[in-house]
Amino acid sequence: MKYSFKIKTLGVALMAVSILSSCTGDFDEINKDPNSLTEDQLDATLAGPAFASALYAGIHNGSYSSPSGIDDQGTWGIATGILSSTFIHYLNCGYGTERNAFVNGYEGRGWTRFYTVAAPALSNAFKASQGNAEATAVLKIWKVFMYNQMVDAYGPIPYTEAGNGKDKVPYDSVEFIYADFFKLLDEANATLTSTSATSVASLAPNDRVYAGSVDKWRIFGNSMRLRLALRISDKDPANAKTQAEAAVAAGVMQTNDQSAFFKASNITPNNLNMIVNSWGYVMTSSMESILVGYNDPRLAKWFAPIASGVYRGNPVGGLEDQFGTTEFSKFNNNVLGNGPNNTLSETKNIEIFMASENYLSRAEGALNGWNMGADAKTLYETGIRLSLAQWGITEAADVNAYIAGTSLPTLPNILTVYPTLDLQDIPVKLPVAWSASTADQRTQIAVQKYLAIFPESWEAWADLRRSDAKVIYPVLNTDNPDAGVGKSLMKRIIYTTNEYSSNKAAVEDGVSKLGGPDSGGTRLWWDTK
Repeated sequence: MKYSFKIKTLGVALMAVSILSSCTGDFDEINKDPNSLTEDQLDATLAGPAFASALYAGIHNGSYSSPSGIDDQGTWGIATGILSSTFIHYLNCGYGTERNAFVNGYEGRGWTRFYTVAAPALSNAFKASQGNAEATAVLKIWKVFMYNQMVDAYGPIPYTEAGNGKDKVPYDSVEFIYADFFKLLDEANATLTSTSATSVASLAPNDRVYAGSVDKWRIFGNSMRLRLALRISDKDPANAKTQAEAAVAAGVMQTNDQSAFFKASNITPNNLNMIVNSWGYVMTSSMESILVGYNDPRLAKWFAPIASGVYRGNPVGGLEDQFGTTEFSKFNNNVLGNGPNNTLSETKNIEIFMASENYLSRAEGALNGWNMGADAKTLYETGIRLSLAQWGITEAADVNAYIAGTSLPTLPNILTVYPTLDLQDIPVKLPVAWSASTADQRTQIAVQKYLAIFPESWEAWADLRRSDAKVIYPVLNTDNPDAGVGKSLMKRIIYTTNEYSSNKAAVEDGVSKLGGPDSGGTRLWWDTK
């Protein structure tokens, strides 16, 4: 397990942060040899570069420009592309994971990168920020974001002692980690609310999300609190209500300029944009059914037609070469692909957390009887408006027509070529226009959140598991015989084989805290239905 948590020197981590810090002229230079630094030499000048590394690695992106031994954009392709993105049908390209299988150790790529780059970088940023209350508050918020994705993907994980340099690192339960999340967010909000500072100077030059803005990081933290409150709403409804109402009262994202994006560069490129087309990722039948059926104006922004006005999605879970040379809609180069002259990956910013999600979460909270500051219908429609605006769709007539739309999701185009495929039961059977039924309203919120979060699949996957809304097709075929898997939505990612060989006692304790077998069919603590 040494490779997972213990960087023998700070050389590798600080080489990473020095490269990240040099990707724009706005970043400070590091005037020390990173290979010779030790922990006692971490000071305030290294807080920002360490934070820069934690930000980029914390969203599972990598760069060929990183030093040897760090990683490259293949991490996104494996940790996100063929796992969470495929699980929820944001994309697919024929890998075995689309049939719910864990193959070739792919489940380990994201784990290894997180614990060898993101976690140590964040730990270094904390150490270098000692005594700086505002910087520490921002780091607490980012810690919650980073670890929330991991705990929601795997279940119990190394958390309290992660990045501490030990060879054997224990696992904490999901319940314990969530309790600590709320504690950290409480502390961060208190600090950032009471400070007179408007910017965190030590982090600002290296902060490629909010440039050190105290107010925007405070709002981001409150938005995380709302997200987590909904996550536990089935398991602990009383606490969920308390946390959600506190988040909204303190202030969550309300406008698109408060949304969180990582600003891409030539050294920190948008991995999705670099590889989505080159790896063969295409539109799925689930996405096609919804977007085409709704006449969704985001369709043309995201995907390219195979012919004039004709889109075709690939059903997730097809057998190898089942569809031969059949053409499927690719990602639109102008928005998600490589872009003109291969520069889009350097300029298309990476989605982290969108303001539209908050409105849709608040809409669901209002249905729960929580005080969300407005009625569910208003919040639902505002969330849709913000998502459309995010993608450049602002013409009032078009936006209003979509929100009032009564058309339904449609059968996928692939059925014209393969009419016997098991795709006749369209998952979403409701229009966009607000329903009179509370149960239907919950499904409508889930569908629109699924679209609004795109392409950030880690959160979309967690939200589909939590809501149990029927939004996507079952996979056509399954290669996973484990109980609870089959053709349904995967419940979690299994632990890495290296953990069993080098940290056996800890990972076995993690499995006991999981409450079920180490398989893709075991539900997490908050996933009760």
